[in-house]
This record gives sequence, C-alpha cells and structure tokens, in this order.
Amino acid sequence: MHMFRLPAVASGVLLASAFTTSSMAEERETASFAVDTEVKISSDQRTHGISDSLKRPGAKLSVNVAHESGLVALIEFSSVSKKQFLGGDGYGVTLGGGYRFGDPEAWHFGAGLAAEIFPGAKFDAPHGFDLESGTPTNVRTTRYNSSFAVAEFGYGALEGRLLNVLSKTYRGADTGGVCGTMLALMPDPGRALDCYGRGDKNSRGSWLVELGYKIPLTPVTTLNLHAGSQKIKNFKEANFSDYSIGLTHKWSGFIWSVDWIKTHTKVRELYVVQDGTKLKATDSSALVFSVARKF
Repeated sequence: MHMFRLPAVASGVLLASAFTTSSMAEERETASFAVDTEVKISSDQRTHGISDSLKRPGAKLSVNVAHESGLVALIEFSSVSKKQFLGGDGYGVTLGGGYRFGDPEAWHFGAGLAAEIFPGAKFDAPHGFDLESGTPTNVRTTRYNSSFAVAEFGYGALEGRLLNVLSKTYRGADTGGVCGTMLALMPDPGRALDCYGRGDKNSRGSWLVELGYKIPLTPVTTLNLHAGSQKIKNFKEANFSDYSIGLTHKWSGFIWSVDWIKTHTKVRELYVVQDGTKLKATDSSALVFSVARKF
C-alpha cells in the first residue's frame, strides 16, 4: 500500500498578527496605513503545538498591512518539512484579510477570511475499505490546502480567536488521511476499521479555538500564556489541545523568545512521520527558541 501521512492537524493563528497591527495605523497620524514586515528564525517551526518542520529549525517571513479604517491583510511564507507535506516544495503560504474594530486597550473584535496553501503538497490514500476482501479501496489524491473563517475577540492583553474550516478538508484530514494513516501505523487495525465504517467523510466545519494572555514584566520583557483546542469534524481521533508558556525579550533591535510547548493528542499515530528508517513524533513537548526582526 502506498505510504502516506496526515501532517499536524492544526492551524496557525492565521490572522493574529494581521489583526494586531491594525492598531499601528492609529499611532501614525501622517499615514493612512501601516506595513509591518517580520523575519523570524525558530529552533522548531510549530503550529498550534505541532511541529511543521519535523522538529528541525525553520524560518518565517510575514508582511502585515493595516489601514486606519480597520482593514487588515496578511501574507506569510514559512518553511515546512517535505516529509510531512508530501510532494510539496518545502514551504507554506498563508493569506488573510479582514476588519478589526474596538479599543486595543479594552474590548476589541475582528473578523476575516484566510487560506493556508502548501504548493505541490498532496498524498494518495484509500478512502474506503472492503471488509469481505480485507483490502483498501477508492484510492485518490488529497491536498493539504485549507481555508477558514476567522473571528477574534479580546480585552486588553487577553486575546481569543475562533477559526472555522471552510475548505473540504483541513490539512488533509479526510477518511483517507485519518483512517488510512491509522490503518498503516496502528498495530491493531480495529480503530482504523471503525473509522472507515463511518463512511467517506471530510473535515469541513472543524473548529480551532485559542486563548492568549500577555503579562508585561518589564518595558522590554513579556510573559506569554497560550491554550488552544482543535475539534476536527467527523474525526474525533484527530482532536487535540496545546498549551505554552514563554518569555519574549526585546534587545539590540531583535525580539528574542523562548517557549515551553506541550500538546495532548488522542491518537499519536496521526502525528508520526517517517524520517528515514525511523518514525518521529511531531507532537512531543519541546522548548522552542526563536529570534525575530521587524522592518
């Protein structure tokens, strides 16, 4: 059987930075819009607690545009592992746009649309299983691309975001991606067959929820707290939650960060990647270091 893998069933905070930069326009009386460009290098490229870089260093380029009217836009390029996003070019692109309103120091809200694209990345997997013959059936191609509706709310340093999946699948989460991976990697095929028994399903309508809180410790140092939960429609096996605590420090024109990240997954086989002759988990706890520079 063709080997395939469902990558980290998680999504980044697609419009988080874009919504945040909308307040910058208010600070520039001479400009009707603000452009914020950031380059970031991390010891591990993580998205909602799951490694997208197979626990190796990664890089990200983000460009955020915020108009004084409240309109915001984001384009982001990030490195990803070709062993996770099969057949891809080794990078992902995030596009987003929306509107933010309210007081950044009090209640504020936002809404928008976003898309996550992995050029060339796709996998072939069986979307059915014949119990009589004991063989997988209906092998077809699934792509990892996803699209979302995004809602944001916050009060001061507290930020909350909801993402609802609009695309047919969320990062390849369909019967072939989820049930097929379980069938290939789990020693007991029972749970995979139960998954196939639910019929050919997709993950449109999945929900991703996150909360974040920032506590200033000094004028240049901040404590960051985060909690997230992902509910994948039709595939409870792919549900998981993530938590992190970290510090951000501004020094010498750079933003230095360290975060302890912990993830709880229900079926770990969905977060295991073939790396040479070994299987590597992408959901393990980790201390992640990063450095960023804004222009």
